[in-house]
Amino acid sequence: MAKKYISQEDLKTHNTSGDLWISIQNKVYDVSEWSKHHPGGDLPLLTLAGQDVTDAFVAYHPTSAWLYLDRFFTGYHLTGNSVSQVSSDYRKLVAEFSKMGLFETRGHRMMYTLCFLTTLFVTSVSGVLCSDSTWLHLFSGVLMGFFWIQCGWVGHDSGHHQVMKNRTFVHFMQLIVGNCLSGISIAWWKREHNAHHIACNSLDFDPDIQSIPIFAVSNRLFNSLKSQFYDRMMNFNSIARFLVSYQHWTFYPVACFARVNLLAQSHLLLLSKKKKVVNRKQEVIGMLVFWIWYPLLISCLPNWKERVMFVVSSFAVTGIQQVQFALNHFSSSFYVGPPCANDWFRKQTEGTLNIKNSSWMDWFYGGLNFQVEHHLFPRLPRCHLRTISPFVVELCKTHKLPYNSVSFWMANALVIGNLRSVALQARDLSKPISILVWEAVNAHG
Repeated sequence: MAKKYISQEDLKTHNTSGDLWISIQNKVYDVSEWSKHHPGGDLPLLTLAGQDVTDAFVAYHPTSAWLYLDRFFTGYHLTGNSVSQVSSDYRKLVAEFSKMGLFETRGHRMMYTLCFLTTLFVTSVSGVLCSDSTWLHLFSGVLMGFFWIQCGWVGHDSGHHQVMKNRTFVHFMQLIVGNCLSGISIAWWKREHNAHHIACNSLDFDPDIQSIPIFAVSNRLFNSLKSQFYDRMMNFNSIARFLVSYQHWTFYPVACFARVNLLAQSHLLLLSKKKKVVNRKQEVIGMLVFWIWYPLLISCLPNWKERVMFVVSSFAVTGIQQVQFALNHFSSSFYVGPPCANDWFRKQTEGTLNIKNSSWMDWFYGGLNFQVEHHLFPRLPRCHLRTISPFVVELCKTHKLPYNSVSFWMANALVIGNLRSVALQARDLSKPISILVWEAVNAHG
């Protein structure tokens, strides 16, 4: 039987939720119906719809996933699609790491981490219930914030399926450390984080850099772009202009209470009737558990002064993690529009920044000090990120692509420098907003 072919131009027309086609190694698949059941949600598929997504597919899926593709095959093969040398080398590297067994999970490591989390939680709660010391109560609040940071790393690893093979146990663990103990919906995290990975540093597709009206990481946001993730306009009005004008001063204070936004976004998703949430009832029950034990714990403190102190200290400490997230992306390259799947490797390296540190500090960063490696190989357990780093450096060097890695302090300086640069542009009162928009539209790079 003769093969049927489809051009790239025709493939691009199949880019809606009801008509969603993709190509993997030049075989075209109709995933319109599957997008409703896709474990990673529908957003990654919609974002890359009508393209060859081979690089993204090999990055996010184990070899077993290839066995399920035939059920979606349309019978068409893609023509005119050339594979770049960097994509070819990247796919070879993924295959090589797979042969080395690097993608295999290591459950015993997670058990050690869970024991550590239990120790932190019990110590923090005991400090509140078993002592009358104000200083110990303050320390317990700090410890609770540190506990939430570590829960965040566990939630991150498990969300990428890096921890254990038993999916049922992984899901249960996510609900416990995320919803029940941290008050953060794992469903919200997966939806937001997958969108971030697929469209790393796209100003209108990546929710991690959409902080208008508080922050603007690029002057192109002066154009009041539409957030494809939140499905709303990011209006750069007079209020946004004022707040952005001082963002290099407010960055750290806001980070201390960014957790409030995570809680709010979690609740908004679970209460939304428009968005599909897998296991919504379980997610809601988990959130209710959090809002029972945390207020009860606070009520055990002797007075309102100490209660406020405990809440503020526990929230403020989590600001460390929010700063860590920002360091990896806020000073990197940005672009407008959907990601180009054939440009996967370059976009991931250009939009990320590594943090140099000693190996004994990897736990503190949750492994995300190797942000470039993590974005290129998101399924890889964090314990292997340092191991593969030389291979990634060599591949970037071969293809003359950026591999940005700086110290923690330099990363902070770069972020503040970028925020200050954008702030000064927003602060220039000689230019009304309409002129700033014109400059943003005509900006290059």
